[in-house]
Amino acid sequence: MPHTTSSRLVALCVDATDPVALARFWATALRWELGPVRTDRNQTQVDLVPTDGTRFGVRFVRSTGTKTFPNRLHLDLTTTSRDDQRDSVDALLRHGARHIDIGQGPEDRHVVLADPEGNELCIIEPENNFLSTCGRFGSITCDGTREVGLFWSAVLGWPLVWDQDQETAIRAPDLTGPMITWGGPPLGDKPDRNRLYLAIAPADDSDLQTELERLLALGATRSPDGRADVGWIELLDPDGNEFRLLTQP
Repeated sequence: MPHTTSSRLVALCVDATDPVALARFWATALRWELGPVRTDRNQTQVDLVPTDGTRFGVRFVRSTGTKTFPNRLHLDLTTTSRDDQRDSVDALLRHGARHIDIGQGPEDRHVVLADPEGNELCIIEPENNFLSTCGRFGSITCDGTREVGLFWSAVLGWPLVWDQDQETAIRAPDLTGPMITWGGPPLGDKPDRNRLYLAIAPADDSDLQTELERLLALGATRSPDGRADVGWIELLDPDGNEFRLLTQP
């Protein structure tokens, strides 16, 4: 059988004006541990360390920009009971979250919040069956076409666990950790760079140039303002979303 290469998902990255404070908020939200603060080339970043078997982290990176449009990516956090959902919301409100309206109706049982820098997140109702096999970190939930779902399935070697009515979802082959889902068209406007994006690295048996060529063949394009001299190569997926191919750990 021919060998099939894939990239390794290293982190979901979040641009932040105060990465340390935002990482503390999300450590509470995900119930993960706060890693050390690192500064490299005047770039401050802090990682969250999974406590639930998730194979990738969440990385907060200092950015001078601010959020100006709805994110194309947000996190869905699961709950185990109505009390857990209520307590989760109350805890996050105490840590700087706020309620927001993104068009949800009175029949919707999930709760929509924004974190202290305005990033959307959902606290999912315990009756949700789709995410019932996931832990607290239920999903990276994205605006996106079916094409981009198939693209990321091929990039990561993660199988499709949902493919219906232009909606797609993928998950690690061992079915641990969160799903990554795409809700189909229409896509939200993207007048500027995304503040949430994925960072990947070549698999252990693949070199950087080979993996870059594979990504381009799958449908990625080079970001016009991407740089390759700061530890990553910035690329765009088929829907025009930035992601980073790391050139060093």
